[in-house]
Amino acid sequence: MTKTLVRATCPHDCPDTCAIHVTVENGVATEIKGDPDHPTTAGVLCTKVSRYIDRTYHPDRILTPLRRVGKKGEGRFEPISWDQALDEIASRLKPIAARDPQAILPYSYCGTMGLLQGEAMAMRFFHKLGASFLDRTVCATAGFTGYKYTIGGSIGTDIEQFQDARLIVIWGGNPIASNLHFWMRVQEAKRRGAKLIAIDPYRSLTAEKCHQHIALMPGTDAALALGLMHVLIKENLLDHDYIAQHTVGFEQLKERAAEWNPERTAETCGISVEEVVNLAREYGGTAMRGEPVAIRLNYGVQRVRGGGMAVRNITCLPALVGAWRHAAGGAQLSTSGSFPANRAALQRPDLLQGPRPRTINMNTIGDDLLRESSPGFGPKIEAVIVYNANPVAIAPDSAKVQRGFEREDLFTVVLEHFLTDSADYADIVLPATTQLEHVDAHLAYGHLYMMANNAAIAPLGESKPNTEIFRLLASRMGFTDAAFQESDDEMAATAFNNKDARAVHFDWESLKRTGWSKLNMPAAPFADGGFPTPSGKCEFYSSSMLADGLDPVPSYIPNYESVASNPELAAKYPLAMISPPARNFLNSTFVNVQSLRATEGEPHLDIHPDDAAVRRIADKEMVRIFNDRGSFVARARVTPKARAGLVVGLSIWWKKLASDGKNANEVTSQRLTDMGRAPTFYDTLVQVEKVEP
Repeated sequence: MTKTLVRATCPHDCPDTCAIHVTVENGVATEIKGDPDHPTTAGVLCTKVSRYIDRTYHPDRILTPLRRVGKKGEGRFEPISWDQALDEIASRLKPIAARDPQAILPYSYCGTMGLLQGEAMAMRFFHKLGASFLDRTVCATAGFTGYKYTIGGSIGTDIEQFQDARLIVIWGGNPIASNLHFWMRVQEAKRRGAKLIAIDPYRSLTAEKCHQHIALMPGTDAALALGLMHVLIKENLLDHDYIAQHTVGFEQLKERAAEWNPERTAETCGISVEEVVNLAREYGGTAMRGEPVAIRLNYGVQRVRGGGMAVRNITCLPALVGAWRHAAGGAQLSTSGSFPANRAALQRPDLLQGPRPRTINMNTIGDDLLRESSPGFGPKIEAVIVYNANPVAIAPDSAKVQRGFEREDLFTVVLEHFLTDSADYADIVLPATTQLEHVDAHLAYGHLYMMANNAAIAPLGESKPNTEIFRLLASRMGFTDAAFQESDDEMAATAFNNKDARAVHFDWESLKRTGWSKLNMPAAPFADGGFPTPSGKCEFYSSSMLADGLDPVPSYIPNYESVASNPELAAKYPLAMISPPARNFLNSTFVNVQSLRATEGEPHLDIHPDDAAVRRIADKEMVRIFNDRGSFVARARVTPKARAGLVVGLSIWWKKLASDGKNANEVTSQRLTDMGRAPTFYDTLVQVEKVEP
């Protein structure tokens, strides 16, 4: 028996990007563990990824190309050969491309975060084809944009420093479920005496374990940040030297914050005046004692109309109190901007010929698939190639998305491991490899390590890496450019720019051997200023925002849908709804792993006892959640974890695995955020009623 250990990397949409050891015996992966030497993974994998071998060898794995034989959505297919599949795809795409290649749309996101399997060869193919661009904004671009206006880029506190903070504010996230290795650092900080404060409408697993939980209403985070600024300025809890040297626009910020006294802030957020004042004093007072204060921002903050502004406002706080002076202070939304990824070399935008194609926003895919050709829109979408995504389950306003994919005149190709909700609507399904079966290079958005993934086993069945699938499609379409001949290793060798000081030590062959290598980054990135903004400073006043038609000073943008902002709608649908990730799923990945789904049980809706009593809903009864866009059913959990006026549906379930064939995205909206063209999943009003089983 031969037994080997292979260095790999978790590919999933999580800040942790864990280093993995895969044990392989006679060509079969038998064990998967966290790399004990990787400083952030520290030998620990989450519940989900620790089951990755179960997923790779799942009995429902697609191992041959498939052609649809039933109606769209039925999930009935017959196996065909790769030659048949590729010939059919090319025969359908060529006449569309001849008329207008913009009628072809890629749809992908972060089913894998790999720089190769996620984007490299696929983007080369679509650039050469001239297909419509996809605005890949379904997750975090609102916050990234607000953060960039203020800080200059997605750079923040190193996860390896957080254990030395004295106060940690976890704002809009549940790291126990979605950022486990950050939570391990937070627990160490707690053991060392740090205070933990969670700001979240929902009393999540994380909020339960913090010293304090502030349960504001969804979409009011920007107002809370302004209220904190008001108190910090009024009580002179400020680092005047840091403000003078490393910020611009303090006077304008001061004037705006004066409008947000604790009373107005508390009323807007649905919390107490004391919570506003005490949080500001805790944050500012700790910083004034020269102790590190850190904010871990997450994505729950930004999935509302004013989500970008909310992140901007929060990101102003560390500069006001000089928190960036400390390695363990400041803020982290994402570390992805620290990596000098060489995306032009990977994606080859130079392959695009002619004018830039139109852009389709992935959050409006429901409407866009149902549009006819028009001068303002361009050609009707005639073909969609889906990879690393499951739009029928994850895109907002799901009923429209489903109707779009039901179109008989829409040619749909899906690259997948399983027959997901989206794959059921495909004309052709192509079997893709999992992370254990291909090579990839990774950056991270929660730590500072360049990562390599080595293939641990040969591809199962007839599955192929995304890179190879798009090479084959390029060949069938007649693309002969040398860019389509490069191997995965050749592309990976260009993944990071080693002429950049941060990655001057990058060498792909060395990275494959070691598995990971840390960027050259200062311990405290903005201790002496040096922000990557136009001014080189933290911008309380942003000329770039003004040029883009936005308020250049932090402000509050109310939700599209809330009791305060839309009372007429709230009369029909009085409850706010959010749909954060379930602990055992990662977006819609892992939902079909039986052991993980069994732990989640079934779709649930958490509802406050007061809201349940008014509706005569008892614990464990089935309820219908609805608004003008649609409805879904779930089992009620009557609990104070959901604050009054709020219901929480942990997501994202495959629709086909829910009792009514629907999920929470039946009621979410295609409206976009204030900046970044991002989704507003948590900007949703609903009504809830009891239903008979």
